[in-house]
Amino acid sequence: MTMMKFPTMIATSALVLVTACANQGGPNDNFKARNGAAIGAGLGVLAGIVTADSSKERRENAARGAVLGGLIGAGIGNALDRQEEELRVQMGGNVGIVNNGSNLVVTLPQDILFDTNSTSVSGASQADLFTLASSINRYPNTTVNVLGHTDSVGDAAFNLDLSQRRAQAVTSVLINAGVAPQRLRSIGRGEDVAVASNQTAQGRQQNRRVEIIITPN
Repeated sequence: MTMMKFPTMIATSALVLVTACANQGGPNDNFKARNGAAIGAGLGVLAGIVTADSSKERRENAARGAVLGGLIGAGIGNALDRQEEELRVQMGGNVGIVNNGSNLVVTLPQDILFDTNSTSVSGASQADLFTLASSINRYPNTTVNVLGHTDSVGDAAFNLDLSQRRAQAVTSVLINAGVAPQRLRSIGRGEDVAVASNQTAQGRQQNRRVEIIITPN
């Protein structure tokens, strides 16, 4: 019991340490950074425990793992917070941005990106994607997944193929804007991951989208 309480206390101390560092003037009080610190500290404790052979080693490794994991987690959270706020300023109101604490999800409606049944990215949307590419390049320690989604109208196989080609079209624009190809992966999801009802026009419009998921390495 004592052994289990000790790493928990260390993780809490590490969280206090990184929270104090993160609270030095952050624009949104660094909420995501603190979450990242907590997760990192907890994972650091677990890693320290499982890599030790004795009670003493477990305590020592837990201490080091909590502090190191907390600092790494806080750093990731801070970077995501900064990138999120920059993108909100730089990109238009039609672009959705969600910071999950572990990644950023940038959502662009396909009705803006593409004409009906087209896989050619519109000129206006290319400007948004170039802005996004600049942000991605300013934060090089991330991996980017580009996910295409459709509504359920029409043949499922056609929708899957369309979503794949649209995801690849967006990926190609990001590459042309200077993002290294090895950082990007394009995936078509077709109609399988709906975020709204396909029974209404408004719901179908929400389901037709491209999600760009930026994940720290």
